[in-house]
Amino acid sequence: MSVDVVTFGCRLNAYEAQVISRQAQAAGLADAVVINTCAVTAEAVRQSRQAIRKLKREHPDAPIVVTGCAAQTEPKTFAHMPEVALVLGNEEKISAQAWRQHRDVLARASFGVAAEEKIAVNDIMAVRETAAHLIDGLEGRSRAFVQVQNGCDHRCTFCIIPYGRGNSRSVRRLCARGYHEIVLTGVDLTSYGGKLPGAPKLGTLVKQILKHVPELARLRLSSIDSVEADRDLLDAFATDARLMPHLHLSLQAGDDLILKRMKRRHSRADAMAFCEAVRRLRPDVVFGADIIAGFPTETEDMFARSLALVDECGLTHLHVFPFSPRPGTPAMRMPQVEREVIKDRARRLREKGEAALRRHLDAQVGRSHRVLTESRELGRTEHFTRARLATPMQPGIILDVTITGHDGRQLLAA
Repeated sequence: MSVDVVTFGCRLNAYEAQVISRQAQAAGLADAVVINTCAVTAEAVRQSRQAIRKLKREHPDAPIVVTGCAAQTEPKTFAHMPEVALVLGNEEKISAQAWRQHRDVLARASFGVAAEEKIAVNDIMAVRETAAHLIDGLEGRSRAFVQVQNGCDHRCTFCIIPYGRGNSRSVRRLCARGYHEIVLTGVDLTSYGGKLPGAPKLGTLVKQILKHVPELARLRLSSIDSVEADRDLLDAFATDARLMPHLHLSLQAGDDLILKRMKRRHSRADAMAFCEAVRRLRPDVVFGADIIAGFPTETEDMFARSLALVDECGLTHLHVFPFSPRPGTPAMRMPQVEREVIKDRARRLREKGEAALRRHLDAQVGRSHRVLTESRELGRTEHFTRARLATPMQPGIILDVTITGHDGRQLLAA
């Protein structure tokens, strides 16, 4: 074993896992396990702690290093775990120098190290820029993730992420060699370019990639904030089929008062207008969205507006999050909704999402699609809909297939 990185959370973490492995090994680290954590919910933190205990049982002689957003926001939580040898912050985890500086702590781990000595976490808000970390691709994945933005300057009242990722830090990335699909990713992707000379928008970057990398078959965006979508980005959706007809939106709620209390910058009407505008430009577009169930002060009528938004925006791929109060966020100080009510609303949202997905799957039967294979038996269509292949194929290739049916969760392709 060299450096085994176990990743939780977002696509950006998946990208950074490759940088972590490379930098740690460059610093001379070997036979270690790194947990790259997520802090978006309390459940994500719990899962990370559970994984740490499990991995220590499986690799008793390997030092466990914890990093990522949960390590950044709750370093003491992990430092006090006896299984953990070192806690690295989000700035430190991608620095070979930081890994070299703390090798002595890892060397002493088996003899017992005080919790305070285990922590190497800087103030992420003081970080103003980071160097680009280019990688050759993601091992075992059929698509490559190119990080073009990091951090978030917004302060949504429910969100702990700015305290884990810091203020916005934009970098320019080129597509990774040998991959048919590139995913542009970032914590707040649509804020790309705000601190670059000339303040180019995300749409400018998208158009430049499509223009200057003609051999790229598919370009995809990770989650975006619709209120920041610029004219060039919309024009790219309308004019270049290589930009995949799938957008995942950070909507969070469908009630205006809840959106205001979340400090979101869009209204319900804005969300609906955006979906309608993109659909006019690209009729085959499919939308996904994040929606939170049971945000503080949410009444049944307010929740009903979030539920109705699924149909009104024509959402297909729904990511439902039961509200989870995070220490240090304004939402934690607001009047809370009872946990059982939150669970019930999350269940109803998921059921709504499952029904929307089934309608989408029904509509694809008999149609032709181009599927990017992720494994020998599974792939993704242009709309990021999962498809099971009738015949095993090599991962990482694009196939022309016909959809013969579905099982309620994925398409069946021949």
